[in-house]
Amino acid sequence: MIAGVIGATGYAGAELVRLLAAHPQVSALVLGSVSFEGDRIENVYPNFLGKISGPLVKPEEVAAGSDAVFAALPHGVGEQYAKICMEKGIPFIDLSADFRFDEDEAAFTAWYGKTYVYPELRRRSIYGLPELNRKKILELAKQGPVIIGNPGCYPTGASLGAFPALAGGLAAPGAVIIVDSASGVTGGGREPSRSFHFPECSDSVAPYKVASHRHIPEISRNFRVMAEQGGASAPSVIFTPHLVPMNRGILSTIYIPLSPSWQTPAASGAPRPPGKELEAKTAEIRKVYEDFYKNEPFVRVLPPGVCGATNRVRQSNFCDISVHIDQGGSTLIVVSAIDNMIKGAAGQAVQNMNICMGFEETAGLGAVPALF
Repeated sequence: MIAGVIGATGYAGAELVRLLAAHPQVSALVLGSVSFEGDRIENVYPNFLGKISGPLVKPEEVAAGSDAVFAALPHGVGEQYAKICMEKGIPFIDLSADFRFDEDEAAFTAWYGKTYVYPELRRRSIYGLPELNRKKILELAKQGPVIIGNPGCYPTGASLGAFPALAGGLAAPGAVIIVDSASGVTGGGREPSRSFHFPECSDSVAPYKVASHRHIPEISRNFRVMAEQGGASAPSVIFTPHLVPMNRGILSTIYIPLSPSWQTPAASGAPRPPGKELEAKTAEIRKVYEDFYKNEPFVRVLPPGVCGATNRVRQSNFCDISVHIDQGGSTLIVVSAIDNMIKGAAGQAVQNMNICMGFEETAGLGAVPALF
């Protein structure tokens, strides 16, 4: 097949190019760029020299020669290209927020300041978190060309970390779940800004967009849908992102109040030394997570004594999850780690392409994480 990438010169777009060039089912690439139209991809990214070569065409020309199209564009830009792909009868996989909210235009407008240009496209779109919506993606793809709203990076790590607890009824009724996340600077994209300037972010960790980050409604929606699978009401969410001086990765620490039946027998909220009681309950919850994700190729539930860390998922499509219980015995602490550029963006997009095109889901995504 021939894969097209619109926005091929941004960070996520370049990662798509790198992954697709090594995909066993992809024979050629059509690359589009507004900023570098007429140039060549290897001139923009010399790391591609000798491996990937190709001209950068106008974005509207990408669909004409492609069997599936990816868009790594700013929010509110991709709908026109999605419409072209639907008319051509090919899948469109969007890495922006344009198709993450389905028909909930009010949420999209409130958090992104945009409106839907072609609302009717949502009849062919689906939120693309495979571990949540794989069956729906397959069903929609069987009916014709599909639009995939690739999830945000923070919501991916947070949602996968909380999914088994919410769907399995581990969370306390009316729980307030705290998601504390830290991301590398590539999450801000290739366009320079003061916040990501080396002297501003080096040797420093700082929260940003506290209580106002655009990913809050996406995380909240995912948590609600996941809780409904377990027959529970939607939990409340407090989400705080942090910028850390590294290129790649997102580490999310998720605090989930446990329902009384999942707390340790002596749970009181008072700290106490680790003991067999806490170890046994942690092992029980870990088993819930292992069973939940046993057939998921890209989610790894870590063994006892191993905590999630970004360097162990670098340049891979894995989400690593470790589970812990606080010393009071009443709160589940989940640590999830992803590479924000792969499972949080380009890799998950390729995973979605594999699903809707009928390829092996792991095709092109089998790289072992790069530890160093």
